[in-house]
Amino acid sequence: MGFSVMWMVYAVLSAVFAALTSIFAKVGIRNVDSNLATALRTIVVLIMAWAVVLVVGSADGIGDISGRTLLFLVLSGLATGASWLCYFKAIQLGDVNKVAPVDKSSTILAVILAFLLLGEHFSAWSAVGMLLMFAGTMLMIERKDVDGTKDVRGSWLIYAILSAVFAALTSILGKVGIEDVESNLGTAIRTAVVLVMAWMIVFMQGTQGQVRDIGRRDGAFLVLSGLATGASWLCFYRALQEGPASLVVPIDKLSILFTVVFAFVFLHERMSVRSWAGLALLVVGTLAMLLRCVRLLPRLFTRARVGIRTPRPTGVRGPAAFVSRRAGDR
Repeated sequence: MGFSVMWMVYAVLSAVFAALTSIFAKVGIRNVDSNLATALRTIVVLIMAWAVVLVVGSADGIGDISGRTLLFLVLSGLATGASWLCYFKAIQLGDVNKVAPVDKSSTILAVILAFLLLGEHFSAWSAVGMLLMFAGTMLMIERKDVDGTKDVRGSWLIYAILSAVFAALTSILGKVGIEDVESNLGTAIRTAVVLVMAWMIVFMQGTQGQVRDIGRRDGAFLVLSGLATGASWLCFYRALQEGPASLVVPIDKLSILFTVVFAFVFLHERMSVRSWAGLALLVVGTLAMLLRCVRLLPRLFTRARVGIRTPRPTGVRGPAAFVSRRAGDR
């Protein structure tokens, strides 16, 4: 695959659509069981994903998918499903502007895993960025939120943390699974796994009968949330296929900016001075992690213009040899 800088554009678009997902979902699940809402949204995402596959003509590639690639796509789908279920339960119980920062802290774990398992670059700026993001997340979690985990409403924090862990695993597993398959097709396959997982949980809970009780307004926002999710996924995994996970993930997580602004404007959620300071640290930390990308931009555009291929490394040792053959594709 030739080197391209379009992954940055896809990563930014993914962030915008991810922010819209949170807002639409918050409105759509107010009166609906969060797991049932997730299952319904996934139907919309699945339809959208396979429609794109048919349009680009990548469906014929199903027969060429190796067992290894399929395994990692399935694992990525399971991690995504778990992250979704936890995240939408969290925003049902808590404010979006508090849940989102905790969820976005998955960047820290994702970067560490990308370094350990994918052999991606880890610089001093990466470490600084991670520390700033961690500090920002802690500032946005106020003491009353931690103490509140003892009751039902305060348990949003537990779900948000679990969502972040599974989201980090999603990025790494998705990076490996998307290597040898067209990104839209890979996204569609993963979505099918999420759909099965989500509806299994719904039937285990016995909440499928509540579908008929969903109002028209709630249903409309669930559909909009599904469309935004589908668009975010398609952009994110295209970016992940072409760019390094250690840079794609931080860019995608900048959706926190859009999420907080949208939550303030449309959901009328307010934040304290402490929370705004935490948000500022999150953003600065994310930008610090992207400094390596800024320094490399001249070389990136040169490679993209002349069509230079990035050589694959030889003699990769340790976990990277098992997890990824693309440690040098950055």
